[in-house]
Amino acid sequence: QVQLVESGGGSVQAGGSLRVSCAVSVSRFPYSSYCMGWFRQAPGKEREGVAALSPSGGTSYYADSVKGRFTASRDNAKNTLYLQMNSLKPEDTAMYYCAAKSFFCSSGPPKVADFGSWGQGTQVTVSS
Repeated sequence: QVQLVESGGGSVQAGGSLRVSCAVSVSRFPYSSYCMGWFRQAPGKEREGVAALSPSGGTSYYADSVKGRFTASRDNAKNTLYLQMNSLKPEDTAMYYCAAKSFFCSSGPPKVADFGSWGQGTQVTVSS
């Protein structure tokens, strides 16, 4: 019912920037009715909530580890979610996933258990 496809991952040197995107396909409800989230998972570690964006895009939440460096945004006319990543660090290396939640975001960084639809992920590698 909700399908998500990430793109834009790649390799970048520490201090560089990268933007990943998520194309969303919906059927029953419009894209603008979903809270959207970004998560990441490094090998051997649990999946971590990175950022969340309210249905309208007017409210956002970030993990402390990325606050001030990452910015989530959405284009509801194009059914697309973005994550702009600046000042990248080697510790940011992970598989990045986008996810959707019906309908409102909860306060604070997103939690894995709250999101029901997931993309396949896109790899981001930051070298020192």
